[in-house]
Amino acid sequence: MARASGLSISALRFYDGAGVLAPASVDPGTGYRRYAERQLPAARLLAGLRRIGMPLAEITRVLELRGSDPAAVSRLLDAHLLRLAEGLADARREAARLRVLCTAAEPATEPEIRLTVPGPKLAAAVDAVRFAVGTDPGLPMLGGVHLEIDQGVLRLVATDRYRMAVAAVPADTGPATGNATATGDATGLGDATATGSRRVTAPVSFVDAARALLTGGWPATLTLGSAAVGLRVRDRHVTGTPLEQDFPDYRRLLRSATAGPGRRVTVDVGGLRERLTAGETRTVVRPDDGTRCAVSVLAVDAANRLTVSPADTPGLPDGPVVRVGVDREFLLDALDAAGPGQLVLELDGPIRPLALRRPDDDRAFSILMPVRI
Repeated sequence: MARASGLSISALRFYDGAGVLAPASVDPGTGYRRYAERQLPAARLLAGLRRIGMPLAEITRVLELRGSDPAAVSRLLDAHLLRLAEGLADARREAARLRVLCTAAEPATEPEIRLTVPGPKLAAAVDAVRFAVGTDPGLPMLGGVHLEIDQGVLRLVATDRYRMAVAAVPADTGPATGNATATGDATGLGDATATGSRRVTAPVSFVDAARALLTGGWPATLTLGSAAVGLRVRDRHVTGTPLEQDFPDYRRLLRSATAGPGRRVTVDVGGLRERLTAGETRTVVRPDDGTRCAVSVLAVDAANRLTVSPADTPGLPDGPVVRVGVDREFLLDALDAAGPGQLVLELDGPIRPLALRRPDDDRAFSILMPVRI
């Protein structure tokens, strides 16, 4: 089977253990795996998908859909090719940046960028992302809010590895601070290039102090620099020192987290919060850090009805189209940050993140990593 399919013996063992390509039979005495002739086309397809680097979850989807839904298979392949192209573009940009670092005689000092933003909108953006700031001392680059200016928009991003929140605020940059230009990408987030510093990770202490000034509805002046960040509201101001560590490439994380068609369901924030707090949960231990968390399972059936249940509850009578387990407290935090009203939930299976979007603002959303159920 290995010779005929192009998969190594160890790969066949791996895909059997992952439930992707199980053998036709296994000898109970020796453990030898035996494959049937009819399994060879699937094995060769799997080998090809592996060569182009398709993620395991999507390989499984392709194998499931290859005979019944060729259009869905085509969409999965197109989405993967798009990610590969975007990854190559990211690598080229990073290589260009590294080439400059290697050839520059002295590191260039980037000028500060000063921008004016509506105070209430900046306060709302801070509230929308603050809950996702990391607290792990071993990951200091996550202990703040990433700020970047792009095409007249100030974007705020926070993540602690298990969740990510993104918000945006319209901004006016002064003529003396440099002009930002950008090119679009598949996420709609753009890839800005500007004269001066425009990507800064502000420590959470500065973010909290700045949030305290954003009262009264006054506009705010934000200064972004490689050595300092500042915020002024009328005669009050606060300053801070940006984090030295590089913030993760959140665009790449978003592309991998939000790829795929998924299911969308609109929910009332208050109603979902009530169902979460009233329902039972199952406590599990996250294997990577040993943290105990209460897990709730969100399921959407064929009629696009959402149910909330503990992690060990069997499927719905009609059979859920999508089920995903999430840390209940993380989901409650995300609902609090979103505020009252409606949200659109995007679910795409038990190993894909849960996305929460505002129906009136596609630039503000949060993503929760799933808990295996």
